[in-house]
This record gives sequence, structure tokens and C-alpha cells, in this order.
Amino acid sequence: MAGPPAPPVTQQVGRARGCGRRPEQEQEELREAARCLVLDADGRSVPFQALYAEQKAIVLFVRNFLCYTCKEYVEDLAKVPKAFLQESNVRLIVIGQSSYHHIKPFCSLTGYTHEMYVDPQREIYKLLGMKRGEGNNVSVRSPHVKSNTFLGSIRSIWRAMTGPAFDFQGDPVQQGGALIIGPGNEVHFLHLDKNRLDHVPINTVLQLAGVKTVNFSNKPQIIDI
Repeated sequence: MAGPPAPPVTQQVGRARGCGRRPEQEQEELREAARCLVLDADGRSVPFQALYAEQKAIVLFVRNFLCYTCKEYVEDLAKVPKAFLQESNVRLIVIGQSSYHHIKPFCSLTGYTHEMYVDPQREIYKLLGMKRGEGNNVSVRSPHVKSNTFLGSIRSIWRAMTGPAFDFQGDPVQQGGALIIGPGNEVHFLHLDKNRLDHVPINTVLQLAGVKTVNFSNKPQIIDI
């Protein structure tokens, strides 16, 4: 169920607080990332820049397709109605860092029907400054993750063991992030995850992009008359 319409918000966020990066450095790295290729579910190459050249895009980079936090986050992304995105002329895109062969099974598992690509060599991850390793000293909790660490990790290992090929479907220590960009090279928002639970809440990125928010709770929404 929809929340109230949200006006577009522009929030320019640097790579990380206190990183000392100059704006011109970030623009150059974005230009380099724009030239990188991502792969779709059929293995076709698409320039990263083509994803946001003509319209605003919410681009969410996930850790790996076996990660239980990423699975549960993408399950909630699947609940964003296409109509909300079309009304605001915004694309919703997930990028992983596995082989493209894992895209269709992951979409089937999560119920996700929006756009999904992979960056197997993690070139865009590196250029945008997404970190590897866990920032354990940072206390965060994703509102979209329902499993605890123990059970979630067991499920991830089981999926790896029972899959057609035993692999982690991406670098297991790579962190993700969120980017709102376009049309063109205009960056509206950039967040780099500090650890596996540091996802930006989905309604936050929707609101920042000017898209209607979604009721993710299982409770019926009460409407005052």
C-alpha cells in the first residue's frame, strides 16, 4: 500500500565522511565508472551509463546473491510497484557482482521483477569506493532484514551447498551501496554500506528519488476518514 507522495529531494553525499576526496576526483571516478560494462540476465553487455543517461535511476549495489541480508532486502524491493516508478519516471536497478547466470535464479527466489545486472569484476564497486570487509564497530540494523545472523548465515551456506555450482555468487566480503543518479551524470545521493546490515531503507531512497513510498509492514494501513 502506498504512502503519501514524496517530493524529490536532492542530497549530494560524498564517498564517505572525512575521506578527503575532492569533488573533481569523484566526478572523474564517476566518468570512469560510466564507461564500465554490466551484464544482463542473458549475458549481454550494457554500458553502466546507459542505465541513467535518459532518466533518473535508483541503483542499489548488493553484496552477493547468497547473502541473506541482500536476499531479504531485494525481497522488499520486489514489493515496489512498477506504477510508482513509472509515475515518477524513475528506474529501479539492482547490481550484483556474480556471474550473470545467477540473475534469473535470484530474481525467481526473491520475486524481484525490476531491472538487475551484474558487475562480475567489481569494477564499478571499486571506482565508487565500496569497501570490502565488515565494519563491526558500526552499530546499524536494516529494517528489511528479518533473520538473525546465525540463522541467516546457515541458510546462505545451505543455498551455496545445494546450488548447481558451489560458489558464493560474488566476493563474500564485498559491501554494497546505494546511488541515485541521472538523467546524465547528476548524482543526487550516494551511500556506501559499512557492513551487511547498513542498507539504506528502501522508503528513504524512494523518497529521495521522488517516488511514492511503500508500506512494508504486514499490518493493514489505517486510513483516517
